[in-house]
Amino acid sequence: MFPVARAAQSLVARGIQHTAVRQAHHKHELTFHDKYGTMVLLGGAAMFSAVWGYALTQLKIAWGFSPVGRVTPSEWRE
Repeated sequence: MFPVARAAQSLVARGIQHTAVRQAHHKHELTFHDKYGTMVLLGGAAMFSAVWGYALTQLKIAWGFSPVGRVTPSEWRE
C-alpha cells in the first residue's frame, strides 16, 4: 500500500507544481476590484458624507439624551 500512496502523493505534488508554474508565467489580469476598487470606496465615502451632512445640517433634529420636555409638536399645515 505504501508505493501506491507515494505515487498518489507525487502526482498531487506534481499537479501543484504545474499549477504554480503556470500561474507564475501567466499574465496578471485586472479584476473588478483592481480596476474600480478605489473609486467605489471613494464614491461610497462621498455618498455617506453627503447623506450624513444633509441629515445633520438640514433636518430639524433636537439633539440630546432625552427628548422629554424638549420635543414640541409642530403646527399643522393645511
